[in-house]
Amino acid sequence: MIQFYKKRDFGTFISDSFAFFKLYGKNYFKNYLLINGLLLILMVTIVIFGFKELFSTMFGSNMSGQANYLDRYFEDNLGMLIVVGILTFVLFVILMIINYLYPVFYMKRIAQGSTKVKTDEILSDLKNNLGRIGILCLGMTFLVTPLALIVIGISYALILIFIGIILMFLVYPTIFNVVTFLMFDYFNTQRGFFESLSYAMRSQFSYANGREKSPYWKYWGACLVIFIIMYVITTIFTMIPMLFFYGSLLTSPSSAQYEENPFTGTVGILFFVMYGVSMLVSLLLSNLMYINAGLMYYDSRTDLHQKVELAEIDTIGINE
Repeated sequence: MIQFYKKRDFGTFISDSFAFFKLYGKNYFKNYLLINGLLLILMVTIVIFGFKELFSTMFGSNMSGQANYLDRYFEDNLGMLIVVGILTFVLFVILMIINYLYPVFYMKRIAQGSTKVKTDEILSDLKNNLGRIGILCLGMTFLVTPLALIVIGISYALILIFIGIILMFLVYPTIFNVVTFLMFDYFNTQRGFFESLSYAMRSQFSYANGREKSPYWKYWGACLVIFIIMYVITTIFTMIPMLFFYGSLLTSPSSAQYEENPFTGTVGILFFVMYGVSMLVSLLLSNLMYINAGLMYYDSRTDLHQKVELAEIDTIGINE
């Protein structure tokens, strides 16, 4: 069993993140798929068939030299595109909410002593916190996201003078950690949104007791390493459909229809199926980043470290 409320160093964050899935992975992903499975299937289906239709239309019209074909397509299918767009947006929002908050509630249950979390317990946590989830979504949409985009935009603009590249490496992991700490703190305490946001930012740079050195670099480094691991794996899955697609273009017998629109037929379907799979893999792997950030949050809660240690000592005394 993993102890959550304790100090960790950079290397321990990485090893304990993988140890978490070694201990709880089967139960974790079983619940994850039971809760998120239908949403994931719908999203992947939309990606496969929706994007296939759109890319086929765009590519086909360009190859045929029909300048106004794409405009006519949008005009003729405006109603369907609006409905599909709204459905995709709603599904994406729900999927992202559950994808972000599932690790929060799961780790909270484990940290409280559970060894095997049930699906209905997570669903109950989501249902009982609907009001706070709504406030979190509003705060993220109208405050955190705009501020994050401004910071990222400034960093991106400074790439022209090279310092922006360094800032991007610093900014992305820091923003991710702040957002994740915000969610963990908001649902692990009774603090309000702004109090949790304040804690999420302050805890990146100092411990609450103020007597220990800044944890910033170990938080930043652990996040960056996990991100690189995740990026390498997802890139492999993204490159597979690209290599398969271009390989088929070079080896398949040419035909007039295929040359006009390579996204049609079996090759086109397989291309987007692989992209759907890569999206699914990316969502599953993102849980590694959330668990890693969760361990950082519990590391930052030095106010609870001693209480947990004393409680464990008392438990040992009782058992003896």
